[in-house]
Amino acid sequence: MHFNILTIFPEMFPGTLAGGVVGRALERGIWSYDTINIRDFAINSYGSVDDEQFGGGVGMVMRADAVGPAIDSVKNPGKIIYFSPRGSQLNQKMVREFTAAPDAVYTLLCGRYEGIDQRIIDEYDITELSIGDYILSGGEIAAQVFIDSCVRVNDNVLGGGADATANESFEIGGLEWPLYTRPSVWRGRNVPEVLLSGHHGNIERWRKQQSDEITMKRRPDLIQGNKK
Repeated sequence: MHFNILTIFPEMFPGTLAGGVVGRALERGIWSYDTINIRDFAINSYGSVDDEQFGGGVGMVMRADAVGPAIDSVKNPGKIIYFSPRGSQLNQKMVREFTAAPDAVYTLLCGRYEGIDQRIIDEYDITELSIGDYILSGGEIAAQVFIDSCVRVNDNVLGGGADATANESFEIGGLEWPLYTRPSVWRGRNVPEVLLSGHHGNIERWRKQQSDEITMKRRPDLIQGNKK
């Protein structure tokens, strides 16, 4: 899997992606990335890539005549994704769809300021994607979230292969149950007895019940979505 990252801050990569299992997967060549500095395609010697909005308004907009050539410079752009609050919200089902092909290529456009000229989105038939209902300073963090979520579901990244992600939140149709490890007693708090029983059937029923209760309390929309 390969990611082309268009940004005005290429030094932000790999960032957090260099650590943990995703960082080790990068070292092993399971995924790769290139950064393209949009400022290299600036309209003047000052490195300007933004300008005032037509029609007035607060905030600057990234210019089409800077972003467009940056996209054109990518030899194999694959699917182009722009991180925006207007986009469809990323979820685990979408992650699975994005990673269905292990040799998939994505070009990730990281906006800044108020966003990018709409003509870029129209010209390149770009997919807009959001990672949540909040505003970030730019798309770089969203790009790292996207890459991390896509890379970690690769069977060769987490120990245990496909089973490693099978019981995680969202993969099970809801939120994950509470997790415990040693010691069995900590500050007077005991591990639920059922988890120490060795009775796998009872353990599975307890976990299902806990998952259902937590999901209903915190994310009832997930249960409603499963009923559709």
